[in-house]
Order: sequence, then structure tokens, then C-alpha cells
Amino acid sequence: MTAHSPLRHLAAELARTGGAVRLRELPFLAQVELRVDDDAFIPRVEQFLGCGLPTAGQAGGTGGPHVLWLGPGWYLVTDEAGTGPGLEAGLIDALGADCGGACGHAVDVSAGRAVLELSGQRAADVLRHGCALDLHPRVFGPGRCASTDLARTQVTLQQTGPETYRIFVRSSFADYLVRWLLDAMIEYLAVTGGH
Repeated sequence: MTAHSPLRHLAAELARTGGAVRLRELPFLAQVELRVDDDAFIPRVEQFLGCGLPTAGQAGGTGGPHVLWLGPGWYLVTDEAGTGPGLEAGLIDALGADCGGACGHAVDVSAGRAVLELSGQRAADVLRHGCALDLHPRVFGPGRCASTDLARTQVTLQQTGPETYRIFVRSSFADYLVRWLLDAMIEYLAVTGGH
């Protein structure tokens, strides 16, 4: 059976964005939730990931994988499409498969969330239409992440570059959120001729 993106039916609308603001789906991005209950295993996890575990409100990694802080001892590890099972297995091994889950656990949650990328010089302006976070670069810049509400939908927001954001949203809310974002983008697309 072929896997289908929860947003494939909106591909044409997403393709019409660009210029001052662009919205695209990052389909099938691997996502593994990681809980580390014993700090003694952090070095092993970090060695496997090739980067340190981030602190509160931060995201680590420079590409593959990214690691987002979700709470104390709780992280979301993301990587390229299709790598979820291997990523999960590697993290379980790093946590010490022999400790029976007492050291922490890793679960592949790739199917549970859609991942959007919003980019361009007006990306933050679009987010401000429905997000209460202070997105000023002094407060929220590249390398930051936060769980928040966007258009009355719970999301995890990660800033990956000066004008680039990843938005993690439950798959069941993805259609609603994309349509809301497309509507919020109209004024910026019209100015640049992208719509």
C-alpha cells in the first residue's frame, strides 16, 4: 500500500505560493518522540544523534537530525523521510535496550503529525495573524522552538533559519491549518504576484 500525505489534495494551492512568503509540506518527515529518564544515558543518545540535546525552548542539530525540546527530558527528533524506524531503533539502543524502559523510551510518531515549512521575508507576519508568541528575532530566532497555538490549533513551531519556520501539526488538523495559512498569506502573495 502506498503512503499518502495528509495534504496531497492541496498540492496545487501550495505550489502557487512563493516570493515574499512560501508554504510547503515536508511529507513523511521522520519524527521520533524521545524520553530520557536517566541522565547517565544522555551522552550515548547524543553520540548516536551527532549533536547535543537542546535546553528549554531550543532546537539542536543542523539538518539531519533536528532535535526539539518539548519538555524536561522530552524531545522530538526529526530526520529525513523514511528514516523513522531506524531512528527509533537507534535511540532505543542508545538508551540501553537492556534497561527495560527504565532509562527512557523512543517512539516513532511520524504518522501523527504533518510538517509544514513557511518561509520568506513575510513568514513571521503571516504567523503573527494567529500566533501569540513574540516572534521578534531577539526573542524567537533560528534555533528556537515552542509549543503554541496557531489559528486555535496546537502546534510546535521551530525556526530553522532567519526567515524559515517549521510547523508541526496533528495530521487531523493539517487541512484546516493549511487553508488558514493560505488565507493569511493572500495579501503578501498579491503584492509579489505569487497568487
